[in-house]
Amino acid sequence: MALNERLNKFRQQQERCQTTLFSIAANQASILMPKVAPGIRPANAPYASVKPLQPIKFSDDTQRLQHINSIRKSTVGAQMKLVIDLLYKTRQVFTAEQINEATYVDIHGSKALFDSLRNNSKVKLDGRHFSYKPTHVLTGRDQLYNLIKNQEYGIAVEELKDAYPSVLEDLQALKASGDVWWLSGTNSQEDTAHFNDPRFRITVDSDLKQLFRGTELPRDMLDIEKELKKIGEKPLTDTAKRRALAEISGAASKSKSKARKKQRGITSRTRLTNRHLPELFENLST
Repeated sequence: MALNERLNKFRQQQERCQTTLFSIAANQASILMPKVAPGIRPANAPYASVKPLQPIKFSDDTQRLQHINSIRKSTVGAQMKLVIDLLYKTRQVFTAEQINEATYVDIHGSKALFDSLRNNSKVKLDGRHFSYKPTHVLTGRDQLYNLIKNQEYGIAVEELKDAYPSVLEDLQALKASGDVWWLSGTNSQEDTAHFNDPRFRITVDSDLKQLFRGTELPRDMLDIEKELKKIGEKPLTDTAKRRALAEISGAASKSKSKARKKQRGITSRTRLTNRHLPELFENLST
């Protein structure tokens, strides 16, 4: 009985959709038809039979409707990604209705989605308008240069990547011109940009360069810190403390892992597949 009711409801929905699509097509056709008074035929107009409008079938739009339905039923995180990608790529301001037209994400249809977007660090909500919120608001190469110039210890390239679409190209240009140093780390997330102060652009003798390159440093940071202390310099790192904390954290994580891996004994709720061997279950715990 419940299945028949659902089928009837689905058929009614199809009929309503067909009626709506047919009315839309009829309205469009009436707009395109020339305005002629009834009973008056334009001069030299050929007598031709008027073809009846073909109704739009509901199945013609099934694929698009299925796509919309899949988006609406996806997780909040998946819908957020669609919205943020749109804001990031276009760098334009959108209303919720415009976002719905572009991505089929109905922001006002889900309170959880609206709250997540409103509280997201990369989304700016100004009244009814949504836009992308970069880590640093920059508009071009000059502002990028001034930002790097004012960073005493440099700035992570990762923080600059979303400033504006061509920011990495401008950073490469500043590097090529010698205005900025782009230092690479072990991975791209550790890259930093530093201001190349013209006051310190000096010529270094080749002998000094050779001496610098030929000086072998200890491989262990503990030894480097000891050498710095010997000459009266205070190291900025504390390797011994860091390693001790790492050992404590590692021991704690190992103990948790062992506790999780500890096997439980056979209980009365265990699924038994060898009932033909009753001697295996003499010590069955409850």
